[in-house]
Amino acid sequence: MTPVARSFSFSRWPGPDARPAVDSFLLAIQSLRDVPDSDLDLLVRRVVVILSSSRCGSSLFKDALSQHPRLASLDGELDPLLALSGNGFHQNSDSDALEWVANTAGLTSTIMDELSFPSTELLDTESLLRKWKNRLLLQFPTHFLAAGVAHRLELSLEEALSQIDRHDRRSEAELQAMILATVYREEPWRIGYYDGHAGPAAGRYFDERLKIEEPPFVVPTLRRRRFGLADIADSVLLFKSPSDAYRIGMYEQLFPNAKVTYIHLTRGFAQSVNGLMDGWLYPLGFFSHDLSKVGCQLAIRGYSDVVPFGGKWWKFDLPRNWRHFTRLSLENVCLNQWYCAQDAILQSNVSHLRVSFEHFMADPAAALGAVTDHLGLPPVSLPEVLPVRMATEAPRAKRWHKRADLILQLAQRAEVREMMSRLGYSMEPDTWV
Repeated sequence: MTPVARSFSFSRWPGPDARPAVDSFLLAIQSLRDVPDSDLDLLVRRVVVILSSSRCGSSLFKDALSQHPRLASLDGELDPLLALSGNGFHQNSDSDALEWVANTAGLTSTIMDELSFPSTELLDTESLLRKWKNRLLLQFPTHFLAAGVAHRLELSLEEALSQIDRHDRRSEAELQAMILATVYREEPWRIGYYDGHAGPAAGRYFDERLKIEEPPFVVPTLRRRRFGLADIADSVLLFKSPSDAYRIGMYEQLFPNAKVTYIHLTRGFAQSVNGLMDGWLYPLGFFSHDLSKVGCQLAIRGYSDVVPFGGKWWKFDLPRNWRHFTRLSLENVCLNQWYCAQDAILQSNVSHLRVSFEHFMADPAAALGAVTDHLGLPPVSLPEVLPVRMATEAPRAKRWHKRADLILQLAQRAEVREMMSRLGYSMEPDTWV
């Protein structure tokens, strides 16, 4: 089949010719990043998207899948690249839902530049320098926009990378920690906002004037192979973001010549709501939207009256109905996030393979095997121990028990029972792992 050019004629995407103005700070960050133009997106033939609600284990699930040699993925999620290109809340949407995509060519060029495959070899120094600079600029943008700071970032990255040999035997985590320590030697507290590196930021909370990437920040990888033209025929692009539950149809627009396959990752309400509540109260991560920019003052009981950042920062995904929850209790906000995301996926009626996170944790090989079989790919090799991703505390079974009374009260609601039934879960608390 001959690839067709991208079109904005899809009936589900209103406003095809609209081009919202991109914030001047975002434009400044764009000017500091080095991203080549690309048309590879028009040649992409296969895309797989993991749909889930927040705190559903999608980061770990995607991380495990991304070890497959034929699955190309981003180091993190698509959301910061969407924000950078003028897409999302307070840009061309009043929530995390997107009805159309702005500045598509620039967005897809950035996506194609950041896609990679697993590798045992370190990237070359020039590629690592560009990759790390491009990513870190998204994490503390106002810091790096200050006079001379972006230049010092480049110098510190060059210093750190000069200490790495192509045959370096140190682990990925050791190399990442060394680079972060070099970049932030004068402000080590910033390292505490990176996934898996909490510590130096004790006593602080995230309060950046401009937020592009949501903390905990992704630490750029070093042992990955870049996606290229030669990979088009045999590879599948892998994406995941909880907010994609409200953006079904977006990837069909970004990759108009590709077949898009959906994987629905589910998790029971008790574990999900408990995880969401932990994340809302966590000072170092999951800050998604500064609602003071739209004149909204949050008064969420159990959040706004508990933490210093609770008056303006919304956490995790932003459902379409979020304005009805700005003055309710935290458990109601979190329950709504779980319900709305799962409901949006089910209501979309897109064909999908359903996998439960509980099954994945109990038998990772079987759960991932179901996915690779569905995609027509050979099995993926698993590490002996699955990594911890985007955690607020050490994983353990039945963490929801610390809020058992509250969770069991929520379990009496009709909407909870209805959604748990739709997802195939029992309402017996003993089954909620």
